[in-house]
Amino acid sequence: MPPPFSASAFLEWAGGEGVIVRYGRGDAIFTQGDPCQHVLYIWSGGVTVSARSRVGKEAVVAVLGTGDFFGEGCLAGQPLRNRSAVAITPSAVVPVERRAMAGLLQHQHGLADRFISHVLTRNIRMEEDLLDQLFGAAETRLACTLLRMVRYGEADDPWIVPRIRAERLAETAGTTGARAKVCLERFNKRGFIEYCDDGRLKINRSLLTVVLRD
Repeated sequence: MPPPFSASAFLEWAGGEGVIVRYGRGDAIFTQGDPCQHVLYIWSGGVTVSARSRVGKEAVVAVLGTGDFFGEGCLAGQPLRNRSAVAITPSAVVPVERRAMAGLLQHQHGLADRFISHVLTRNIRMEEDLLDQLFGAAETRLACTLLRMVRYGEADDPWIVPRIRAERLAETAGTTGARAKVCLERFNKRGFIEYCDDGRLKINRSLLTVVLRD
């Protein structure tokens, strides 16, 4: 059985304390478009990883802390950074050159296990966050559409939406049929809506929480 990952052993493999680079709050560790030559390990502190679109919009895709790796795109041959990384607290970061990191992963099984587990876990978390953002926005639009259809504020209970296809509802809400179906299932499980026997939808007042939460 390979020895477990050790942060102190990793630091020694990387070259000792002399290789640690320290950053103040708000300092850029790397910027989108920089050469991609090192994998980085957060010895202490916190880092945000963000991406900027061609039209200048920026979004944070990960918030990392002590013990996390980032910048591993160089291991897959990525020539330039496609993200930016900024220290959100005073941070100490260990950079490891691409070929050296590849060698460590090949020979240090404990490190390889920790690295693979970290990358997979982080990617799963990022995917879940992205889905939450996508479906969260879709949920809000769909909830507003349903409330408009029952003329919220004008009509008395019960609030009933005539039978309508999810695809048609999606068009009205500005989303896709697949997302609309997922959102309706979530609404139903949370008790925001109820399906009538004839296919109509009963809208409960609790659906307002989807709109008001933002």
